[in-house]
Amino acid sequence: MSNTVKNFNYVDYLWDDEKAAKLGDDQVALFLYRSNILGADLRITNYGGGNTSCKTIEKDPLTDEEVEVMWIKGSGGDIGTLTKAGIAGLYTERLRNLKNIYGGLADEDRMVGLFNHCIYDLDSKAPSIDTPLHGLLPFKHIDHLHPDALIAVAAAKDSEKVTKEIWGDTMGWVPWQRPGFDLGLQLEKCLNDNPGIRGIVLGSHGLFTWGDTSYECYMNSLEVIETASEYIEKKIKEKGSVFGGQKVQSLPKDERREKAAQLMPMLRGLCSSENRMIGHFTDSDVVLQYINSNDLERLAPMGTSCPDHFLRTKIQPLVLHLDTNEDLSDTAAVLEKLKPAFEQYRKEYQAYYDTHKRDNSPAVRDANPVIIIYPGVGMFSFAKNKQTTRVANEFYVNAINVMRGAEAITEYTSLPRQEAFDIEYWLLEEAKLQRMPKEKPLSRKVALVTGAGGGIGKAIADKLAEQGANVVLTDIAEDRLQEALETYGRDTAAYAVCDVTQSSSIAEAYKKACLEFGGVDIVVHSAGLAISKPLEETTEKDWDILQNVLVKGQFELAKQAVAVMRKQGQGGDFISIASKNGLVSGPNNVGYGTAKAAQQHMARLLAAELGGDKIRVNTVNPDGVIVGSKIWEGDWAEGRAKTYGITVEELPAHYAKRNLLNEIIYPKDIANGVFALVGILDKSTGNIINVDGGMANAFVR
Repeated sequence: MSNTVKNFNYVDYLWDDEKAAKLGDDQVALFLYRSNILGADLRITNYGGGNTSCKTIEKDPLTDEEVEVMWIKGSGGDIGTLTKAGIAGLYTERLRNLKNIYGGLADEDRMVGLFNHCIYDLDSKAPSIDTPLHGLLPFKHIDHLHPDALIAVAAAKDSEKVTKEIWGDTMGWVPWQRPGFDLGLQLEKCLNDNPGIRGIVLGSHGLFTWGDTSYECYMNSLEVIETASEYIEKKIKEKGSVFGGQKVQSLPKDERREKAAQLMPMLRGLCSSENRMIGHFTDSDVVLQYINSNDLERLAPMGTSCPDHFLRTKIQPLVLHLDTNEDLSDTAAVLEKLKPAFEQYRKEYQAYYDTHKRDNSPAVRDANPVIIIYPGVGMFSFAKNKQTTRVANEFYVNAINVMRGAEAITEYTSLPRQEAFDIEYWLLEEAKLQRMPKEKPLSRKVALVTGAGGGIGKAIADKLAEQGANVVLTDIAEDRLQEALETYGRDTAAYAVCDVTQSSSIAEAYKKACLEFGGVDIVVHSAGLAISKPLEETTEKDWDILQNVLVKGQFELAKQAVAVMRKQGQGGDFISIASKNGLVSGPNNVGYGTAKAAQQHMARLLAAELGGDKIRVNTVNPDGVIVGSKIWEGDWAEGRAKTYGITVEELPAHYAKRNLLNEIIYPKDIANGVFALVGILDKSTGNIINVDGGMANAFVR
């Protein structure tokens, strides 16, 4: 970083003069740069939280006159990842002229529709509800942020008095009000009544700051947040304890993770009573300090204060009354203990809805908790996908920081329940939900794929991820896994080094799946090897490794998968990647063919046994997958070529010529077969799909 780093203890100073200089006088680019570095610090604002803007002078394409245009983060965006495509450009004067036709609080929703009549840039993202808050203020660059420290001030009892104590006459304050046009008018009035202020605290909500340049705005925001943070830390030191002190002792980290892995599939199943959910777990020091405290039982039911927080976390968490020494190995007993707590939570959420609903409120949403707290162990969250559940978890951490600060200052206050409900069930929020893209076929599902470091296994993982699943890649080669993981976006995949011949290694892979995503729904046994030798050359070592990897590995994978799936109570899929060689008798293949036949029949046996659990077991039989297959990198290709009296290079064409369709079979073709079984043929079990281009001697029937 080229410039001298400013001294901040509670926020990250990330402005780089060299990077900013390259942007020249492009105020929109500088506003986007500021937005991105602000969004990189979760203490400043969480994913999707807050809003930023700038105002520039542009040529009106209709009149050729110079006009002021406001550029602002569009609806549903995230400042940390904001690009030009995610902003809206509006005529500032037109936006301000809406004051002439504003009809009061009952007119708020209509006003949002009128923002579209103020659009300057036809490529604009839909303007957000915060648009008038920025447009009615005169400053060139504006930040609306949700810093933990500022929301702590905003959510503290006597917030206005505290604001004055911290900043004197340099900061304004407005009481809580739902975002909208009227709140923009309140900000405008606050500035007019207090000329010269550097920002405004929004009661129970957040912060507005500004500057003539992007850098001045950035520094103003950081300085205000730093001042609030210093004030809070001083108060905490004076108080001597946080959250009333410790009530519960945390388990050691390894034990916490073990408990969490055992419990997550059960919690996931309970949270999925209406819709299948994906999980996330955290046991950070911040979380443990709160969930182990004496004040947890008082603070947790109060709910969060900032609208952005409870929109993602629900109005309040579910606190589990489980001891840290609870035996979680007896699934039935644990579920018996947990079910009443979930039933009570759903009942209370329904009562919250019934008590506060309006005549035009959207229908009640999923009544299950999003945030679940296990004192001494950690905090779980469950939502429709990994990003949503991770972000909900992060937002509740923000809420913890807010409660910590507000309690140190005076006393934490949350939004009145009616105000919270009106935000949660706002018709504009409902419209935003309805605009979300349709979920993919495997959304909300978790898949574990063995042999996923490359070849067929990687192709299967790619296909399942493409169709919406979270994937856990396993392989014996960590370097392959690390390379494979880099091909996925954030919140899509995880990996575990796994030797399928070792029960303990398989257990660790499932533990990873549970901790990362909450459990597992699809297991694909693709790990394998091939040995092609005549009977007299096949050694006991050859026999054992084929049996251990292909057969014993499948047995242990299935056994442990079923244990997790039964905890979830949501059914599941187990897919065996076998081979045409399990059905067809051929020379020099006794070890491999026998093992593949065992895989196929084991799948049928498991299908017969597990149907009552809605766990479907099916098989995909590849043949001749040479291009891109790890098996063909070794001696197997040479053995097959020798058997057929051809060269290794001639093998792909040889295999293509011998099938009925005269097609080369690729790893992606096997992946399509797996997807057909787990994503389309949802009432099939005990089946075999041949993906071999058509081999008449391998027809199952």
